[in-house]
Amino acid sequence: MRRAQGKSDTADAVEAARAVLSGRCTGAPKSRDGSVEAIRALLVAKRSAREGRLRAVHQMRQLSYTSPDQLRSRFKGLSITELVAQAAAMRPRVTGDPVVCATKTALAALGRRVLALEDEISGIDEPLAGLVTASAPGLLELFGVGIDTAAVLLVAAGDNPERLRSEAAWAHLCGVAPIEASSGKVTRHRLDRGGDRNANQALWRIVMTRLSFDPRTREYMERRTKEGRSKREVIRILKRYVAREIFKHLPRA
Repeated sequence: MRRAQGKSDTADAVEAARAVLSGRCTGAPKSRDGSVEAIRALLVAKRSAREGRLRAVHQMRQLSYTSPDQLRSRFKGLSITELVAQAAAMRPRVTGDPVVCATKTALAALGRRVLALEDEISGIDEPLAGLVTASAPGLLELFGVGIDTAAVLLVAAGDNPERLRSEAAWAHLCGVAPIEASSGKVTRHRLDRGGDRNANQALWRIVMTRLSFDPRTREYMERRTKEGRSKREVIRILKRYVAREIFKHLPRA
C-alpha cells in the first residue's frame, strides 16, 4: 500500500492500529513518566528559542546589508555579538529620514528579541543540565558528549530504556544500523534512512567532534580511507561504534 499510495500519517496510523489488534505489535512504548520526559519538555522550549534567535539574527544581517548607507557602514564587519549589542542599544527618533528611523526601529526590536531569547535559553540550560547529570552521569563522561547531545539521546531512549532489548535495537532506533546493499560481487552496506533523526544527528555531532579533537578517531579515519573506504562510509561506521558506546551508559531501571 505504501508503494502504491506513498507514505502518510493516516496510512501509518491505520497500519499501527492493525498491528496492535492482530498481535503483531509487541514493542513496549515510552512510559513518559520520569525525568527524561521533563528533559524532552525543556528541549522543546530550548529548540524553539534557538530557532527564533537564529531567525532574528539572519533578519538583522539582511536589514544591515540593505539599510541606508549611514547604517550599513556602521554595522559593516561587526560580529553577531557586536551587531546585537549595538542594535539593541539604539533609540531611534521619529525625525529626519523615515527609512532610517524605521530601519533603526526594526533593528532595535530584533536585537532586543535576540537578547531576550538568549536569556530564555540560559534559563532553560540550568535545569536541563541538572536533569541530564542526574539521569545519566556516565554519558557526560564520554568524549564529545555535551548536555544537549546527551539530552537528545536520553529522549530517544525514553524513561524506560530497558524496552530496548539490545544495543542492535538501539542502533536501529538511532538509524545507524548497517543495511545490506550488495550487488553481484560487490559487498557493501548503506546508511539507514530510518530511525530517530534527532538521535542520528546527535551521534553525527559526536563523531564530528571526535574527528576534530580525538587523535584515535582521526587515526581510524586515515587508516580506513587508505583501505579504500569513503569518508561517508567511515563516518557511518563510527556512528555505529558510538551508538554501541552510548548504549552502555543509558540509565537502567
